Amino acid sequence: MKIGYARVSTQDQKLELQIDALEQDGCERIYQEKKSGKNKERPELEQMLAQLRPGDIVVVWKLDRLGRSLKDLVSLMDEFRSKGVEFISLKDGINTTTITGRFTFNIFASLSEFIRELIVENTMAGITAARARGKKGGRPAGLSPAAIEKAKKAARLHGAGLSASEIMNSLNIKSSATLYKYLKYAGAQVAGWRQAPTTK
Repeated sequence: MKIGYARVSTQDQKLELQIDALEQDGCERIYQEKKSGKNKERPELEQMLAQLRPGDIVVVWKLDRLGRSLKDLVSLMDEFRSKGVEFISLKDGINTTTITGRFTFNIFASLSEFIRELIVENTMAGITAARARGKKGGRPAGLSPAAIEKAKKAARLHGAGLSASEIMNSLNIKSSATLYKYLKYAGAQVAGWRQAPTTK
């Protein structure tokens, strides 16, 4: 079954030109939409996609009537392919029922795979970068405003040359682990600094 999809961007624009072309090509049903291609909510398109069955042929007047971005087009072509649906764009000369058209379909499928892999790669890179930033700094979990102030004081005392024990006694810090957490938060250089015994 040939199914047409016609779209214009505003209510003032007319669909007649597209509808005439789709009817001449033998479309038995035509979904009509007056929505911008950038609008994610296109109920007629969604309804058409839900009704598609293997062997159907989706026909549009031009590619940009179906989607305004390459990402949208690739996603739709991938969906057509997965459902066993053919695709024709009258003005662009794309017809996946032909050998040349199937080649075009395969290009879209390759682009779809490329985009998916790129998204995964970028996501993993973002996670890695976030983890790296987390290791270098940032506010430790559960550090209260009072603890932040104490961390700043500890860093100043550390910079003045006081030992770990002296800082802990002065600020009533109970363990060397807590002191090191404070100093790290405040940006003090603690590498190689001798640890103080934990006080009880």
